[in-house]
Amino acid sequence: MADLPIHTIVFEILTRLPAKDVGRSKSVCKQWYALLSTQDFVRIHCSRSLVSSNQRVLLIDDLTCSVRPIISNNNDYGPSSIVTFPFHHQNNDVSILSYLNGLLCVCLNHTYELLLWNPTTNAFKRLSTPDSHGFYINNLDAIGLYVDADDDYKSREVDSWRNIPFITRQEYLSPHFKWSAGTFCGGTLYFTVCECWIGGTNVVICFDVNSEQFKEISFPPVPSIGMVQGVLVNVKNVLHMFASTGMFEMTIDLWTLQGDYWIKVLSCPPIPPISLSLWCDITHYVTNGNWFVMTKLGKLFTIEMDMKPFECFYPVSWFRGFKGAVFVQTIVSLSI
Repeated sequence: MADLPIHTIVFEILTRLPAKDVGRSKSVCKQWYALLSTQDFVRIHCSRSLVSSNQRVLLIDDLTCSVRPIISNNNDYGPSSIVTFPFHHQNNDVSILSYLNGLLCVCLNHTYELLLWNPTTNAFKRLSTPDSHGFYINNLDAIGLYVDADDDYKSREVDSWRNIPFITRQEYLSPHFKWSAGTFCGGTLYFTVCECWIGGTNVVICFDVNSEQFKEISFPPVPSIGMVQGVLVNVKNVLHMFASTGMFEMTIDLWTLQGDYWIKVLSCPPIPPISLSLWCDITHYVTNGNWFVMTKLGKLFTIEMDMKPFECFYPVSWFRGFKGAVFVQTIVSLSI
């Protein structure tokens, strides 16, 4: 350590600070402000921030928006802090559509405008343009954020939109199919596409962010009796899916993607009739062997697992029927 330049030592220390402390450190001096604003610093700090201790739950109701830490010891939220939206909105107007590296894609429901927002720094950028591009239509559009090989956030690289040919089956674009938000993993953006009735078609659409090509892969081989829902999760750059099936008693299996094929990792014991696929999404699996579940009302409860636990799952980025998100606190900017 004594042989390292002081600049390198400072860089290594500061990239390990919490996001809010990095923001305060910018006021120390001009040199630190310049250092902490570089793309290299932001990229490395972001990669080191993707840990469970930096995860926060954002909860939105008609009047307030609050951010709370998750306390894994008692499966509950910590004290809340109120966040003021930096953009104009109306009551019950803000929906979170997607998440990546501390950035949230926000839809204003009364205008259908899209925004990119960092709730930690409270910076935002409008994605909708005057020429009517970038407006969200519920049940017809799906949102996914990604970073390509050049490390550019595509939704903010330029202030314009362009079309990419969609070469899979055109019927997937009809209102009969429900698309999930995109999950970015290993250079590919993944969407679950499920037909809106029992026994319908369920597939996964993959978008290679560098070649900008689409392809279709199969859903895990789960029973098609009752409701079927697949929730995609990026676990340390390996794609996993919580696949839930059933009507009154739900069954959840965890699958991992190897190549273009799904391998079952574990099965959850049957869950009592709480209509899990309609009202809840799995958000965490923690080291004590429990799954954390977030309900439509924003409450946490657990599903106990009698087996060897995993290390930790990063959160699902989309909640069905609930306004909010689980995100990681970062200093990722909307202008670099």
